[in-house]
Amino acid sequence: MIAAEHPAVPHQSESPGDGEGKPPEDRRHVFKRRFITATIIVLLIGIPAGYLLISAGQSRRSGQDKEAEAAAVGLREGWPSKMQRRIFEIPIPGNGQGVQYYETNNWKASRMYAKFRTTSAGLDRFLTGVGTGRAALEPDTIDISARDIKITGWSFGPGERWASTTHKNKKPRPTQNITVNMTDPASPVVYVVSAATP
Repeated sequence: MIAAEHPAVPHQSESPGDGEGKPPEDRRHVFKRRFITATIIVLLIGIPAGYLLISAGQSRRSGQDKEAEAAAVGLREGWPSKMQRRIFEIPIPGNGQGVQYYETNNWKASRMYAKFRTTSAGLDRFLTGVGTGRAALEPDTIDISARDIKITGWSFGPGERWASTTHKNKKPRPTQNITVNMTDPASPVVYVVSAATP
């Protein structure tokens, strides 16, 4: 073969990537890369682990609250939860004071007992929220049974001005027995027993 038959190929120098591989990294770049990798690993493990710890703590506290509520016997100081007020249809007005409640549940019925002091306008809002009105209150009557009085420890003695009504709903909605101490008309005290049967 003669030289003319073979085309002349120019001499090519080696590319920087050929030969020994990558050029060595400087220490700063190695440290930066390792730091970023370690940070990503910590975040991938740490965030879910932190979330699990927070969730476990909240769940534990929630369980303790429910356990304390289930173990409670008699009226408790404070407001029933919004869900309890909605289920038992006890719309305690926002200006209610001295709020106490107690819930019982069994296979026959669930009951919510509530007591609170309000204003004259607050009483009207409460009665309207239940689905009744002040005109339905019968003077000198107490519509809360002896059984419910025994459970709550409420006292409906003489010398007070009492008025009461029973508001009935179709099942499964609750029936409310409402008794109001009207001795101070500007600051009535409301006693309500709301019973829901399945």
